Amino acid sequence: MSTSSTRGGGRSDPGLDAIVGERGHLTNLAYRLLGSLAEAEDAVQETYARWYAMPKGKQEAVESPGAWLTTVAGRICLDLLGSARARRERYVGEWVPEPLPDRAEWISGPAGGGSGPVDPADRVTLDESVNMAFLVVLESMTPAERVAFVLHDVFRYPFAEIAEIVGRTPAACRQLATSARRRVSAARVPTAPTAGQAPLVRDFKQAWEARDIKALVGLLAPDAAMIADGGGLVGAALRPIEGSARIAEYLIQIADRAPGLKLLERSVNGRPGLVAQHTGVTVTVAAFELSGDRVTRIWAVRNPEKLRPWLEDGQG
Repeated sequence: MSTSSTRGGGRSDPGLDAIVGERGHLTNLAYRLLGSLAEAEDAVQETYARWYAMPKGKQEAVESPGAWLTTVAGRICLDLLGSARARRERYVGEWVPEPLPDRAEWISGPAGGGSGPVDPADRVTLDESVNMAFLVVLESMTPAERVAFVLHDVFRYPFAEIAEIVGRTPAACRQLATSARRRVSAARVPTAPTAGQAPLVRDFKQAWEARDIKALVGLLAPDAAMIADGGGLVGAALRPIEGSARIAEYLIQIADRAPGLKLLERSVNGRPGLVAQHTGVTVTVAAFELSGDRVTRIWAVRNPEKLRPWLEDGQG
């Protein structure tokens, strides 16, 4: 249900404006919980649908509409995370979180027009809690761990409020967040500051464009891994490719099979990444994890259903 349908002939309602103003926060929360922009927007839409389905009297009785919306959105996401595990067991190949662009880098496209509806990607704040490595760790958590951790450690909600969403005691939610924190700590590897990552990604782009396999191997950590997500809709490696030499060979094969492939330097989830375009269409978005002066992980998203925010890009 669209929020615009409730405005009642264009009347300005400060209370309604406050409700609609929560959409950005809810989208930020839902994307971090679900790792999918499309699913996050669906969860936010369902949250608003439940609010507007309530009688006016019940809406007015809610002390904090923002807290109500967050609670409902959190519960919807918790349910979706539970069902997502079964869906991802049937997923073809590896599942990678949906990558997000930085609209500020775009010359044209939905963000530049200003007249169309706001893209959900524009609502998500690009910070450390959405970098791809962090989202991948979140995927390893149980649904309850993920909700408790994201709400407390990222959004600073108290455990008493989280308990209402998760359906457990505040003490149990504290334990969930602690367990999740251990997962994050165990998975963390030393990384270069974000500002220092762009030159390494640029060198990687140039080596790939030149089909310089020796240079690619030199830029990759010996035990690097590349994870591709095609979702069964396009060609992609079904299992992680491990080792610098194997990754370099795979990248050269891709370039040979797609003459005219154009690589663009773009931020992916707030960090330097690459976008591959073929005949003007975005076909791959690659996020990188770096340690020192080497690439340790590459997440290459090729599933076209996850590339919706990337389909219109400015000129390189």
